[in-house]
Amino acid sequence: MKIVVCIKQVPDTADIKWTENNTIQREGVESIINPFDMYAIETALKLKDVYENTTVTTLTMGPNQAENIIRKSISMGVDSGFVLSDKKFAGSDTLATAKTISTGIQFKIPDFDLVICGQFATDGDTAQTGSGVATNLDVPVITYVKEVKEIKDGYVTVLREVEDGKEVLKAKLPAVLCMLKCDYEPRRAYINGYRNAQKAEVKFYSHEDISISPEETGFKGSPTYVSKAFRPEEKQSGELIKTDDLECISNKILEVLNG
Repeated sequence: MKIVVCIKQVPDTADIKWTENNTIQREGVESIINPFDMYAIETALKLKDVYENTTVTTLTMGPNQAENIIRKSISMGVDSGFVLSDKKFAGSDTLATAKTISTGIQFKIPDFDLVICGQFATDGDTAQTGSGVATNLDVPVITYVKEVKEIKDGYVTVLREVEDGKEVLKAKLPAVLCMLKCDYEPRRAYINGYRNAQKAEVKFYSHEDISISPEETGFKGSPTYVSKAFRPEEKQSGELIKTDDLECISNKILEVLNG
């Protein structure tokens, strides 16, 4: 079984900086693997532990420093990984990102069985890219996955968390899964894992390598854009009144409402 895990580097800082195009500045900013993607990696590795002849490949889209999170994933037990990196990819919205990632998967691992990604990214929180990848790959997608229960007879069975409870769903492979925070924690890397990560060859692919047109990615391929980015103003906390006098409380509320 071939599993692909899509991961993203996100800023590991509260001091987010923005470019003139209202996109997050990533060069020179310390980054980590998106927390939800860490659960995607762990889920893939758990499947590798159970099912023989399973390989796990991570991919990410970003600048040169994105290589670091690929190596991090390899140190955890992932077999290999690669980076989709090109200035033409800069400024991609979720539509262009999904198109680029799915094209990269078709180029590198066209015979995949399962694609796993995080449900959300902490720097965008759109929850659209995973479904977009599935649409471009023309395969089923299950979102809000808490756990993969079983893979059998060409189907994957998962536990899904929804607003009013939990569901057990089954999808035919190949498929895309979007992971929530799981009840298990991502594993830590050991010394041998770090050694493997240091020795691993992480390849970079441009738009020409994966045969995607510049018109389909980056700013040109993005029909949506961020018109304005700003920090919300801090709001003053409310006034706490401790009294058993209901009349006093009601008078105070009327006073505030009347300005």
